[in-house]
Amino acid sequence: MDIHRVAAEVVALVDGETVKLGRVPMLRTELEAFAKARLAPDDHVVVEATSNAAAVVEVLAPHVDRVVIANPKQVRMIAHAKIKTDAIDAAVLAKLYATGFLPEVWVPDPRCQALRRQVARRTQLVRQRVRLKNLIQSVLHTHLVPPCPHGNLVGISGRKWIARQTLPGDERDAVARHLAQIDLIEGSLKTVEAEIAREAMADPLIRRLMTLPGVDMTAAAGVAASIGNIQRFSDPRKLIGYLGLNPSVRQSGEGPAHHGRITKQGCGQARGMLVEAAWAAARSPGPLRAFYQRIAAKRGKHIAAVATARKLAMIAWHMLTKQTDYIWARPALLARKFRSMELRAGLPSEHARRGSAYDYNIPEKRAAERARTEEAERDYARYTSRWRAKPPTRTMIAT
Repeated sequence: MDIHRVAAEVVALVDGETVKLGRVPMLRTELEAFAKARLAPDDHVVVEATSNAAAVVEVLAPHVDRVVIANPKQVRMIAHAKIKTDAIDAAVLAKLYATGFLPEVWVPDPRCQALRRQVARRTQLVRQRVRLKNLIQSVLHTHLVPPCPHGNLVGISGRKWIARQTLPGDERDAVARHLAQIDLIEGSLKTVEAEIAREAMADPLIRRLMTLPGVDMTAAAGVAASIGNIQRFSDPRKLIGYLGLNPSVRQSGEGPAHHGRITKQGCGQARGMLVEAAWAAARSPGPLRAFYQRIAAKRGKHIAAVATARKLAMIAWHMLTKQTDYIWARPALLARKFRSMELRAGLPSEHARRGSAYDYNIPEKRAAERARTEEAERDYARYTSRWRAKPPTRTMIAT
């Protein structure tokens, strides 16, 4: 049995031949029904060593002769040993600097450094929250609890659903402790996001980046903190290389250049935020969605998302260099972003007043802005449909 989170693939070996028995949902009732209908008392069952393997053995053992848990083999590559000491490292640095080959790192000002630290703190808190959610999921998975039907496992509905599940006493106490830690992390997360929001409100660079589709306050602050002074990038390709979104290239001699995966040699935090923003931009009407769909049709969704993130970085360079906002920004949606940022910063809600962010709640205005960006998307699609791939160049080699 090849066990997965939702189902297990079952194959039987009978007289030297394999017979597929189909997929079995990973639920106690389904496993018991399968054992009664398809397994014999003299059968032997082999399962992988997963977190819920013990529960599977508990269900199947009464119906068969033996249940075996197999340990999967893990092979690790051994790194080559290197001669490395502090003295050698210092000598190498000195020689590189003396010959002018030492790449220098730009040092941001204290304000930019503080923003970087705040964004990094938020990322760490989010990762801790995800880790605790995964621990809760692992407990449920171990005891064959079906997937949560609610969108947020740790929300109000999700917690009520967890309370109705059958778990051992110690596991239920562990889940309660994880939920309490999540509450503490969310409180710290609100504090950090409020500080980032107050900094973003006073930073015109962050507000300009927020005009891009899919870029919220957090992504704009992370990218702005990583970029710092845009004048240190004389070309958008240098910014793309700094973020590690440029493809790797291998070329030697007269052979053609081979482009591979992105280098990832740069600020990983900003790169990850841009990729997340690219997924959101792919769902929003506009030329960027048409660009994503064009690449996805040829190379797949994941490559298209990375290409869209690279396009976002290139557009951001032009916006910050020329000090202009994104031309296809939707005013009502942008006002809603700014209002959400103000509320995170701690400004009063003012329910009696209707500002520019309220226009997003008016269907007519929202539809009019959406129609404008959809027309731009169609124009881009028509324009790029006439493009043709360049034929491969032939290299003449004299013999």
